[in-house]
Amino acid sequence: MDLAPWVLFLFFTLFSNLSVASPSSMSRYVIQVEDPVQPLTKGSLRRWHESFLPPSVKASGVDRRLLHSYSDVFNGFAAMLTEEELQAMGKKNGFIRAFPDRVLRLMTTHTPDFLGLKVGSKGLWNDSKLGRGVIIGVLDSGVTPGHPSYDDEGVPPPPSTWKGSCELETGCNNKLIGARSMIASGSPPVDEVGHGTHTSATAAGNFVRNASFFGFAKGTAAGIAPRAHLAIYQVCGSDGSCNSADILAGLDAAIKDGVDILSLSLGGRSKPLDQDLVAIGSFAAARKGILVSCAGGNDGPNYYTVTNAAPWILTVAASSVDRSFRASVKLPSGKVIPGESLDQPSDFPESSLPLYYSIESPSCDMDPPDDSHRGSVWVCEVERGSLVRVATFAKSHGARALISISSKIEGATISIRKMDFPGVVLTIQEGSDLISYLNSVSNPSASIVFDGTVLGVSPAPVVAFFSSRGPSQATPGILKPDISGPGLNIFAAYIHSSDTPDQYKIISGTSMATPHLSGVAALLKAVHPTWSPAAIRSAIITTADADVSDELLEPALNFAKGAGHVNPNKAVDPGLIYDITDDDYISYICGKFDEEGARNIVRGVVDCSKSMTEEELNYPSILLAPKGRAEAKVTRMVTNVGSARSSYTVSVTISETAVSATVTPKTLTFTELNEQKSFTVSAEWGAGGPPTSGNQFVEGKLTWTSDDDKYVVTSPLVVSALGVM
Repeated sequence: MDLAPWVLFLFFTLFSNLSVASPSSMSRYVIQVEDPVQPLTKGSLRRWHESFLPPSVKASGVDRRLLHSYSDVFNGFAAMLTEEELQAMGKKNGFIRAFPDRVLRLMTTHTPDFLGLKVGSKGLWNDSKLGRGVIIGVLDSGVTPGHPSYDDEGVPPPPSTWKGSCELETGCNNKLIGARSMIASGSPPVDEVGHGTHTSATAAGNFVRNASFFGFAKGTAAGIAPRAHLAIYQVCGSDGSCNSADILAGLDAAIKDGVDILSLSLGGRSKPLDQDLVAIGSFAAARKGILVSCAGGNDGPNYYTVTNAAPWILTVAASSVDRSFRASVKLPSGKVIPGESLDQPSDFPESSLPLYYSIESPSCDMDPPDDSHRGSVWVCEVERGSLVRVATFAKSHGARALISISSKIEGATISIRKMDFPGVVLTIQEGSDLISYLNSVSNPSASIVFDGTVLGVSPAPVVAFFSSRGPSQATPGILKPDISGPGLNIFAAYIHSSDTPDQYKIISGTSMATPHLSGVAALLKAVHPTWSPAAIRSAIITTADADVSDELLEPALNFAKGAGHVNPNKAVDPGLIYDITDDDYISYICGKFDEEGARNIVRGVVDCSKSMTEEELNYPSILLAPKGRAEAKVTRMVTNVGSARSSYTVSVTISETAVSATVTPKTLTFTELNEQKSFTVSAEWGAGGPPTSGNQFVEGKLTWTSDDDKYVVTSPLVVSALGVM
């Protein structure tokens, strides 16, 4: 840029249209501009951004039209503009591009125990002092002041690096150290949705005894990092929508405030990284040493649906835990068909009741022909998301209870909801047994048995049907999601309402899985404060438990489960890590978007003299795409963080003989901590060449095992027949 900022400011002020726009003709935009020629203070930076606005904006009030002025994550600002104002702005020196503001979606008592985190036992909780001293920033729908999960008993004051503020009328404390609203309402960041309270408490809620949801999941509630600090950034409104301009402002504020971990349980459809403001803002956070954990999306089980898939983001899938809210259907023969329910009245009759099932309307969307079925237990095949509606319909027609059979797409996973009506939800597999019985007798009957909360159920973990799958459309050469964590029927804090009088609720989503991983990352950060975000992500990926089923109870593919289910106690001491530097990321961005495109993500001067493909990035998971009969080869480098003097031997397993994969060298020997060693991985198709139809991905794993068997460092290995690189 040739002109100094203030010269440009005067120039734009003198030569712009002075017309006043009506609010109905304006839209929200995020404007990217070039760096000012010299560093500016906060006030000067805002005036620099104001210099891009036409005088018509001044006429209607700059404060109302300039929504956010970004400094740390992005060169630019957010503003309300007409199409004409935007076109005029686009002609000004220093303007780069405009993003129409995008609306994204908001995507516990037992889960710490399920993850092996226990008070008084050896492991990560003990090693990390429960996450003491780490700050988790949560971008979501706000916070519920005064909730017992935010009590600061046992939590020390925040570290001196904390620079944030509190906008709550009730103030903050050592647990909830900051709360700000990025929404232009001017109101305090009080959660009106419940989502933000649930996610933040899952990540770092304090211990709360005798917590429950209508008697279910009763016990001591705790987040994954119960002694970590929470900083809340409200970026989602009361309708659950989250504008990308506000999210970017939250990221900007969190970086300046000094958070260590960022947790974002929100997202939208996948977009190219240079057009994805969450990816751009998260890259700035990663360069500051902040790990960003994001929801992978709730658009499963379809493939190519995963979102938030930038390589500097920890992308999280959702899986089940070994807890069931057990309710069963008992047939006259004595056969018991297991299901789940959050509606288990203690006074429900134990005797058999008549069943009503309509062949003409199996989904119960038609009025019954007469009143003869009043007092019966209705059996309905319920589509995804329709449980409460069907329960209300059945109740209105005099049903005594509801037996809901889930849809085929949901498989063996039940995302349970309270329907304020006695009932039980069956999977389609279990429901088929009930349908067979109904079709075999003229006067069917059954009893419903309520067993409350049951632990130790199997199989678990199972990837939830709704959890989005890879490959990523934005980063097809990187295996995404990275990891799975508890996200099905998760109990955590919630806002107070008639539906949640105890201020706790059980809900599902990758939104719930994400703060589990954010909490794990905080625990690892407490033990290893110098580790980079990439190192923490590597430790989580290479120590995951790979034995995970999908919703059909088949072995889950890596594109569904990531590396597997998180194992916090193994992740704290992984042996080897795959680290990635800022320069590596920049080389990757250059290879993907060239120098001009890289500036849109990296900011400032970009040196693209070095570039690399997605497959060449030093990622802990490996995806290769050999073309034809040619060999595909990549290099990886590991850093020794285990025993100073150690040796590791590699093994490679692959699921099909149509592919061969080799690693060179076979052994890595280390003589000191933080020593780095490189190896190459190659893969090629067999004599038949790559598959041309059906499943075009072959899965395997690459494992480095230390000579003393203390460390087992596993990387998912996927060989693709598609030209995804």
